[in-house]
Amino acid sequence: MRVAACAVVVSLLGIGACGAEDQLEGDTLRKAVAGKTVHLETPLGSLPISYRNNGTMQASTIQLAAYAGSTRDRGTWWIVADKLCQRWNTWLGGKSFCFKLRQQGE
Repeated sequence: MRVAACAVVVSLLGIGACGAEDQLEGDTLRKAVAGKTVHLETPLGSLPISYRNNGTMQASTIQLAAYAGSTRDRGTWWIVADKLCQRWNTWLGGKSFCFKLRQQGE
């Protein structure tokens, strides 16, 4: 599944605004990410993130390593107010960020 971040979340994930009709919300958002690998499209390339059902996540990328500081990281994810929130252990300074997602295509 390919999704785009709808809120500006530092330059790594800033992609623009979403229309309400294609925004993922609530249970639909949870089902879209839980137990799946989601490819977030960023200005620097695609970032495949594996979101586990237990609220943990992991990712590995060569394209974003210079920006992120390493090729892989782990963290936690949760959903609040129809936004996907996540906190990497080291990427993005270990800070929490929340953003809206919209599905692109099928």
